[in-house]
Amino acid sequence: MEKLYKVSIKSKHLILLFTLIFTTQFGFAQGQNTTVTGKVISSDDNMGIPDVLVTIKGTSNSTATDFDGNYSISVPQNSVLVFSSVGFLPQEVLVTESTVNISMQPDTKLLDEVVVIGYGTQKKEAVTGSVASISGDNLREMPAPNITQAMQSRLPGVEINQTDSRPGAAMQIRIRGVRSLTGSNNPLIVLDGIPFSGSITDINSDDIKSIDVLKDASATAVYGSRGSNGVILITTKKGAVGQEAQFSYNSYFGVRTAREYPMMSGPELVKLRAAANLYTNGPDEFDDVNTNWQDLYYKTGVTQNHHLNVTGGTAKGNYTFSTTYYKDEGVVPLQDYQRLSLFGALDQQIGDYIRVGVTTNSNYSVTDNGTGLYGVLSQSPLASPYDEDGNPRRAIETAADQSWVNTRSTLEALGDKYVNQNRAYASYNSAYAEVKVPGVEGLKYRLNLGGNLRVSFGGYYEGAGVFDFNEATVSNANINQSINTTWTAENILSYDRIFGEKHSVSALALYSAQQEKFNSSAFSTTNIASDAFQFYNLGRTDEPVVADPNNQGYYKRGLTSYMGRVTYSYDGRYMFNASYRSDGSSVLAPGNKWHSYPALSAGWNIANESFMSGVKSINQLKLRVGYGQTANQAINPYKTLGLLSSRPYNYSDVFLTGYYVSEAPSPDLGWEYTEGWNYAIDYGLFNNRLSGSIEYYVMKTSDVLVGVGLPGSSGLGSYTDNAANTQNKGIEFSANGLIIDNPNGFSLSAGFNIYANKNEITSLSNGTDRNEGQGWFVGHSINSIYDYKNIGLWQEGDPYLDILEPGGTVGMIKVEYTGEYNEDGTPVRAIGADDRQVLDVNPDFQGGFNTNMSYKGFDLNIVGGFQSGGILISTLYGSGGYLNLLNGRRGNVDVDYWTPENTDARYPNPAGPRSGDNPKYGSTLGYFDASYVKIRTITLGYNFTQDFIKKAGFERLRLYATLQNPWIISSPYHKETGLDPEPNSYGDQNQAVSGYNNRILVVGTNAPNTRNFVFGLNVTF
Repeated sequence: MEKLYKVSIKSKHLILLFTLIFTTQFGFAQGQNTTVTGKVISSDDNMGIPDVLVTIKGTSNSTATDFDGNYSISVPQNSVLVFSSVGFLPQEVLVTESTVNISMQPDTKLLDEVVVIGYGTQKKEAVTGSVASISGDNLREMPAPNITQAMQSRLPGVEINQTDSRPGAAMQIRIRGVRSLTGSNNPLIVLDGIPFSGSITDINSDDIKSIDVLKDASATAVYGSRGSNGVILITTKKGAVGQEAQFSYNSYFGVRTAREYPMMSGPELVKLRAAANLYTNGPDEFDDVNTNWQDLYYKTGVTQNHHLNVTGGTAKGNYTFSTTYYKDEGVVPLQDYQRLSLFGALDQQIGDYIRVGVTTNSNYSVTDNGTGLYGVLSQSPLASPYDEDGNPRRAIETAADQSWVNTRSTLEALGDKYVNQNRAYASYNSAYAEVKVPGVEGLKYRLNLGGNLRVSFGGYYEGAGVFDFNEATVSNANINQSINTTWTAENILSYDRIFGEKHSVSALALYSAQQEKFNSSAFSTTNIASDAFQFYNLGRTDEPVVADPNNQGYYKRGLTSYMGRVTYSYDGRYMFNASYRSDGSSVLAPGNKWHSYPALSAGWNIANESFMSGVKSINQLKLRVGYGQTANQAINPYKTLGLLSSRPYNYSDVFLTGYYVSEAPSPDLGWEYTEGWNYAIDYGLFNNRLSGSIEYYVMKTSDVLVGVGLPGSSGLGSYTDNAANTQNKGIEFSANGLIIDNPNGFSLSAGFNIYANKNEITSLSNGTDRNEGQGWFVGHSINSIYDYKNIGLWQEGDPYLDILEPGGTVGMIKVEYTGEYNEDGTPVRAIGADDRQVLDVNPDFQGGFNTNMSYKGFDLNIVGGFQSGGILISTLYGSGGYLNLLNGRRGNVDVDYWTPENTDARYPNPAGPRSGDNPKYGSTLGYFDASYVKIRTITLGYNFTQDFIKKAGFERLRLYATLQNPWIISSPYHKETGLDPEPNSYGDQNQAVSGYNNRILVVGTNAPNTRNFVFGLNVTF
């Protein structure tokens, strides 16, 4: 942005600053002016350019050209005019006469923008595969320690969800749906060209230059057996050749407040008990007590981040070094996450032909996991944490339960009596050497080496009587540790040339090898001699130290690959890409270890054709089509060998361990293959002020791994086989617009994306159409649930209650009957297991939006997301969470339940039929419409551009404030519950009774959602 005024560093007082601004404006107004007119044309076609901004340099005075490119402006003598327009290079002209005509050169920066495509880069205009990109600067618009949080809702086809809301938790990434039933659906992450085996939380967003996501098979096929779930290419920052040393410091500090779960108050629980007529007050419960246990539990969370970076270069090299400290204290007591990161990168040219470089990214993190929330949420509000003398209680006895008192003060007072901690060290390193082959222009050889190490250690200690009603309960402790190492070596021969100014040719050949080794162990014991030992010395006990064989692990796997790729572009109009890769994996059966992956893609940029030269409004119109095959090698090593399990036996005083075959060998185990087609249109309109893409894809995955059941007579349960098929197809749309380009200091840009993916299982093993135990059904999504469909509550006068629900009563849950009817219209049977239905949890479509506004030194950024359709599963309301029992036994979520005086309710009569502890069909109470529209972040910043900033030695100084999760605009779930409508847990977590598969995400209770207030500083000097 142009500086509007120049302010002396000697200006010490605010009143003097305003005076200078006023007199500067007054001086411009009073000086002798000349009217300048002229026309602005494009050098390409000599046509007039509309909406060119014509500004008097150093002022806010400006005008814009009309439709034909004409303009008129009054200027002081010896002024300089600045001409700027999207899609053209800016120009400055000294005014020496009353007519100034300008010919502007097109700015090819947008078309020449380089994206990472895997084993190289390519101009954006020449890309034929499906690649979505986001810059590091855009990522940092949202202050977040985890880069996936900043990516949410920003890229079409890339779905990112929470799996845990505790500090330091990773998020789940899915690119164009899920494909595998039992294997991993996580995308491959590549950090600076080397496959990344660690946690994405180990990568610091402050060190990232760009992220490029390869989505279709034609783009990911170069990664062969690791590319079927998509590829995320992360490029870190590097210095610039010849750049003087530049330091930057980025910091932010934030506070967060918990959004409480809507639990019943004391008076509301009293009414529920009366309605259910099942429980009465326990010894420590009283009707006139109303305790808000969440208020006594949560605290104000604090987060802080400090990033110091130095970057620069010499005549033939560049460097970058940084260190970052991040800390997040959660709103739940004893939940805490800390991370210290070190990053470094060096590149050096040696002579005319050799270039070498090294990158290292290391971090150390400590995670304190705290405790779960069930003990807080389920606690009776009729009980007080204090006894009749005002002393804190250690435990309380309610209607049918005895429980430890969970409050912030009791947890923080535990000291050495409780710890639940994980520590991890990770180091990700890469080096390269690149040689230009003398005498052959464009031919280079490159060797990439990568070495990764990740070590983790976890420990848990619970002192005697902690979290237990009985003070005599013995202490217990356990430890777990793991080490993961990988190395990668890649040999790359590449050739890049442009012939005759129109023919661009690129060829690449690769040979690579990779090996990964993993080892883990876990031990536990009880009755530790002293709290001081915690988990650090499990030998300090008279009890045995247990090494459960199911908690020990080891594997070693390797991959060898060959790959070739050729790309060709003619005159920026016709593009072609072909690749072929072969992978050999150690984890597969002999005869199936190797497979090859072809890919073809082509593009036609219609906008560059001669017959489009007169269409000024279209700057890019490119058609793309691509085909490719990839695979998923996410198969556990040694699956081909089968599995032995152990079982202890005792004969009198003799203890022995026996072994048995629990899983049969799979001697023919092979790859899961995905074949995909992608069709797309890339567009750029109105001097590229509006750009984006439309894509349609179909991906078919065959030979999907499943467990195939065996007859009981075999003595075995199952074996793993390539016996199923799945399919994903969908459409994506994105648009980015520069709406206002700095007229009078104001700019406005916006982005929008929307995408829909339809996932389904097309076949299962042995020709079956369902596996109810796993929740797999042919013709339905992988993420489906099998349950009754709730259609309301039974009311007085509803027909067939006695037939469909023998013994049922009005006010109970009414589910859909799917059976047949007699000739008189009556149902032929009662509702039973056959009436369960397949319910797809996936949304119909989803997406995101963002907008950036700037005025003078101020900038405002807003990021939001939305989703339509699908099923949101809330364990808080469903039967598995045991927080909506509706029987008055313990704390209950606040719901509107049926009574004879309140028949319009959504939730059933507490006195109605039950299934165990829950209302009959209680699981259906946890299903909600998953639609939502929400604002994720709002950031307001100010960039100091005054002269005194420069004179003080600062290149940049910016202050900003960010509000995270400020509000939910629309959501049926939020409207009823006040809670965030996005999932935050795996399906088998945070529940008293697990009712869902791990792959299905739910709204759980591992930590409450929060609203965060962040204040930050960016300084460059």
